[in-house]
Parts: sequence; C-alpha cells; structure tokens
Amino acid sequence: MRVTKWMECLEKLAPVSIACQWDNPGLLAGRGEKEVKKVLIALDATDEVVDMAVENQVDLLLTHHPLIFKAVKKVTDQDFIGRRLVKLIQADISYYAMHTNFDAAPGCMADLAAGRLGILEAEPLEVMGEMDGISYGIGKVGNLSKELTLKELADKVKERFGLSAVMVYGVLQSDGPVRRIAVCPGSGKGMTEAALKAGARVLITGDMGHHDGIDGAAQGLVIMDAGHYGLEHMFVDFMEAYCAEQIDSSVEIWKAPVEFPAVVW
Repeated sequence: MRVTKWMECLEKLAPVSIACQWDNPGLLAGRGEKEVKKVLIALDATDEVVDMAVENQVDLLLTHHPLIFKAVKKVTDQDFIGRRLVKLIQADISYYAMHTNFDAAPGCMADLAAGRLGILEAEPLEVMGEMDGISYGIGKVGNLSKELTLKELADKVKERFGLSAVMVYGVLQSDGPVRRIAVCPGSGKGMTEAALKAGARVLITGDMGHHDGIDGAAQGLVIMDAGHYGLEHMFVDFMEAYCAEQIDSSVEIWKAPVEFPAVVW
C-alpha cells in the first residue's frame, strides 16, 4: 500500500481539515508513491526517532507533533530541523504528522484521555465542529462515576498515564472532593476559562506555568499539570493498533520507546 493510500486511511480517522489554523499536519516530507511495508510511530520526530527510522529502514514515519510548524526557507544539515529532514529524504522515508486534528477528532486524543480517567458523558471542552453528527474539539469535560479527593485523583492520573508525579495548583484553595473534571492533553494554556465555564473543579493538562496555575486557583479551579508528553504518549500505542487493524495488518510496525523528555529527580 502506498503512502497516498495510507494518508486516505489516516484522514478518515482524523481529517487534516479539522486541525487548528496555525497547525501543520499531513505529509511533511517524502514521496506519496512510496510503498509502505515498515512504519515507525512516535510522538515527536526527534534525532533519536529519525535515526531509529533510518537504521530500521522504515518506509513511513508517523508522529503526533509536526517537525515543521512554520515556513522553512532552507533545508540543510546546518540546523536541527533541516538535519532531520535531510536524513529522512536521503533514506527515502516519507513523514506524516497528525496533530490538532488527532487531538480533536472523535475517538482520538481527547476521548482517549477521558476514557482513561473514566469521565462519563464527556463533552468537548472547546467545541470546533461536528463529524458525522458528533461534536468534536479540544479537551473533554464531564463527571467521574464517584467523588474523589484531589490526592485520589492525582494518583489516578499518575496510574492511568504512567507518570511518576503531577504538579497541582489550587490545593490550598480547594475544599472537599471533586467529581466534575476537565482534561486537555498536551498544552492547556488558555483553557482555564473554558474549564470554569463548563463547571469543572479540576483541569488536567500540561504546559501550565506559574502564573497560569495561581490564576486558575484564584478563580476556584484546581490545575493538575501532568506534562505535555505525559498525557499524549498514548498516541503511539493507539496508532499502532489502528494501523494494524484498520489500515494494513501485514505492515511491520515499530514504536519509539516511551522516554519522558524531562526527568523528575
């Protein structure tokens, strides 16, 4: 099966057309006519991932985060983005990314996170549109099956996402157990207002700085920062199953190992 056919299958799951305007998903490098027999799936196209793709002679590299976000005026080995692109193109590896389209599409990142946390009747935290009559968007909000203390919820987040720690803002301001929560995998900056409007007591997300945290707490929202990578590395296992079951069961699939980019000592 060629890359172009793979693109059709991937976009049935998460159409490029639903991605945020600032985003850059899709085929970012390589040949559309390339025959795909080996695939490597990763969250990011890091140097280690690109080297792994080259060493294992894969035909398609599939990542969540795009290596290219803005216009590239030159592709050389003189900077880290160009160096990775040169390696991929020299090895005849096609490179495809699924970013905010995967974040938002029904059954993808937001729904996966809500499912892991057991959020019932989850609705998009930020509605972007409809697919086949189903609302899609960034994040999810809903109720847990039972009330949990903040410590119990933090332990649940760590257990369900394989984390060693989470950073919690608003513990001192919060009183009592919680049931209505919101989750926004990746970066949740700017989602505080949406979480409050939806009646959430807790927002579980990543990339929340000091001021975002204390400002949310001041408004009565507990912010649980589980890390950008921490909430999104599930993309790899999900896409492994999707590629094997929904696209081509004969393809050889490689996965980048789960390696947190930041270490908590």
